[in-house]
Amino acid sequence: MADDPEEGMLSWDESVFREEHVFEIDYVPETFKHRESQTQSLQYALRPAVRGSRPLNVMARGPPGTGKTTSVQKLFDELSAQTDVRTVRVNCQVDSTRYAIFSRIFEGIFDYEPPSSGISFKKLFRQITDKLVEEDEVLVVALDDVNYLFYEGEASDTLYSLLRAHEAHSGAKIGVIVVSSDLNLDVIEELDTRVQSVFRPEDVYFPVYDRQEIVDILGERVKRGFHEGVIGPDVLERVAELTAESGDLRVGIDLLRRAGLNAEMRASRTVSLQDVEDAYEKSKFVHLSHSLHALSENEVALVRVIAEHDGEQAGEVYDVFHEETDLGYTRYSEIINKVDQLGIIDATYTNVDGRGRSRSLSLRYDPEAVLARLDD
Repeated sequence: MADDPEEGMLSWDESVFREEHVFEIDYVPETFKHRESQTQSLQYALRPAVRGSRPLNVMARGPPGTGKTTSVQKLFDELSAQTDVRTVRVNCQVDSTRYAIFSRIFEGIFDYEPPSSGISFKKLFRQITDKLVEEDEVLVVALDDVNYLFYEGEASDTLYSLLRAHEAHSGAKIGVIVVSSDLNLDVIEELDTRVQSVFRPEDVYFPVYDRQEIVDILGERVKRGFHEGVIGPDVLERVAELTAESGDLRVGIDLLRRAGLNAEMRASRTVSLQDVEDAYEKSKFVHLSHSLHALSENEVALVRVIAEHDGEQAGEVYDVFHEETDLGYTRYSEIINKVDQLGIIDATYTNVDGRGRSRSLSLRYDPEAVLARLDD
């Protein structure tokens, strides 16, 4: 493709993108700006691992889309390339039980999955620690989106097993990084006292990027991802403005990609402000989509019922939910608490005439937007 954006329209085999994968959410950029102090704090905590000792534990926290996962992943890539330190990052949205997490750790150490059945947690745990001692390796585990372990009641048992590994098997050296995007969750306070006594993490906070930082970061993506001249300064500024309003860098990254696709639909070599405005109608729901895609089948069923019965009392919603899933009220209440903590719904107590206090369930998003993303 010619770099002159004014030279005619796109032909069918041309693209405004130089490297479209640059705009995927899990892309790790070569140049990572405005997180130098956080990176230094992580390096400080993990420095003992490079010397063969157990590293300091870390709690990395901050709003969604503030660079927590990228910081950890870049550091893990460096450690794996330059040292004998073993690193395993676990996505707790996907693996939200202690057994599932240790299965992922097993896979990271042995390079194959453990048997799908017939192996107890105790045996799985022993094989992991045996391997670490045998190879004289230090393991660093990142529990990404650890808040999901709390929603499922699995956090204390998981962390207890990791933090006490050296007591269960002398010579096992494991460090833990917990990454949380839920600022309403007090990680330490919500842990069992048996875990609190041994979990004294370094606290690394990731604030929301300011407007100029967003321009810098998205500007780097534009240079790598688009051909020259596709994104003008006014378009980049508008994307940065919308991103700053959301507080989530992922919105801006997704917005650039969708705006580029909109330009291609018009066979245009440049992205217009209107392409951005049209794309924002979908990109502004990036966090919602991210949360919905991590839900189980029954959790999705509840969100769908609430979307269709927005603002109704919990008991009325339960009748519909029970008819669809056959689940009891206890599990129903647990799922309500989880999707409330995720910020998908509001579950507020109100007084109902003749019935005392009841929870009113309503979505924090437009019901049509939620239903559309459930059907994606």
